[in-house]
Amino acid sequence: MVSIASDQAVPTSATTLEISTKLVIAGGFGVGKTTLVSAVSDIPVLGTEAQMTEASVGIDELGLIPEKTSTTVAMDFGRLALEPGLLLYLFGAPGQDRFWFMWDDLVRGAIGAIVLADTRRLEASFPAINYFEQRGDVPFLVAVNRFDGRLTHPLDQVREALDLDPAIPLADCDARERADVLAVLRVVIRHALNAELNS
Repeated sequence: MVSIASDQAVPTSATTLEISTKLVIAGGFGVGKTTLVSAVSDIPVLGTEAQMTEASVGIDELGLIPEKTSTTVAMDFGRLALEPGLLLYLFGAPGQDRFWFMWDDLVRGAIGAIVLADTRRLEASFPAINYFEQRGDVPFLVAVNRFDGRLTHPLDQVREALDLDPAIPLADCDARERADVLAVLRVVIRHALNAELNS
């Protein structure tokens, strides 16, 4: 038993160590990266959305997402207190290839990344997956966005279509739903911690 003499100060609150870390949300144009960051951020998302203009005609493919009227031109930024003492800084990367020159700066210092995929346009995921595979220093997972709340293809078929290494986690989520996104964030953090322990 520990006793405290009357002349000793008694702390009024426990001091907790706060850890902050960075995660990147990547993927093709229009897959839901801004939506995902917005679904979980504790602060208003700092976004760099710009209205799409006629200049993007023939460059940004809107066939399956005709309602899209704006696009991220630099990044999205959000912050989330995932657990007591753990702050996540979320950086949503722009999806169009003309903005990929910024990815190296956005990824610098990240412990992990999520590549968000749309099964209606899986080919839009290949550049982001290739980017993280070639880097090799940022653990990542692929999360299939359930547009309209539906998973249109079983995950094993998606894994095969993407030719994903078995060591890369594959999950699904509705990027609009906070609980879904939180579950994916926890998986990518565990994946990043395991990669660190095994390196």
